[in-house]
Amino acid sequence: MEPWGKIEILSIEELEDIYAPVKDVIKARLAEFRLIWETASEEELFRELVFCLLTPQSKAKICWKAVQRLARKGMIQEGEPCRIQEELVGVRFNQRKAEYICLAREIFCKKSIRSTLAEFSNPFAAREWLAENVKGLGYKEASHFLRNIGWGEELAILDRHILKNLVLLGVIKEVPNSLSKRVYLEIEKKMTAFSRQVEIPMGHLDLLLWYKEAGEVFK
Repeated sequence: MEPWGKIEILSIEELEDIYAPVKDVIKARLAEFRLIWETASEEELFRELVFCLLTPQSKAKICWKAVQRLARKGMIQEGEPCRIQEELVGVRFNQRKAEYICLAREIFCKKSIRSTLAEFSNPFAAREWLAENVKGLGYKEASHFLRNIGWGEELAILDRHILKNLVLLGVIKEVPNSLSKRVYLEIEKKMTAFSRQVEIPMGHLDLLLWYKEAGEVFK
């Protein structure tokens, strides 16, 4: 087993203490994500994709409110970029992200999200396709999307909160300046090994570290 070095700031015991009272909440949240894949309409799946396109460098709750606002106004499926941008209040880089939404809409109006993903045998292959074909979705955003529709509990969602805590736990030495594909996969591999070591499933570990920072289990 790979040594994790001296853990000075957040011990495994402290992590387990944080985990114990929210374990059932995390289980329930992941069950909700899995239900999305089983029951959601194509429009609902696309809303989750839009949410993950909006989240980079923006607060998750603000992004979800923007998605809900767009949905209420019928703009997710038909809005022009300039109109969508107006609804992205509080979302950083809203002009660019409005364009990403419209480009993604063009892709999935030709072939549905559900039928596209069904062609892949595992979430890793699906993530690769998403990152290569959907502008605005990097590995983090594609992983986030797949997890949120019940398809990617084994994937790491390496946002700044998760990276910071992986440093605190001694899993990685430092937060990288940038996340190339190679660096992302290397950190994901280390996080997966750590998850097995502490016997906290990957999907649980991600939501647990997010909970530690935000004080709630969201999405």
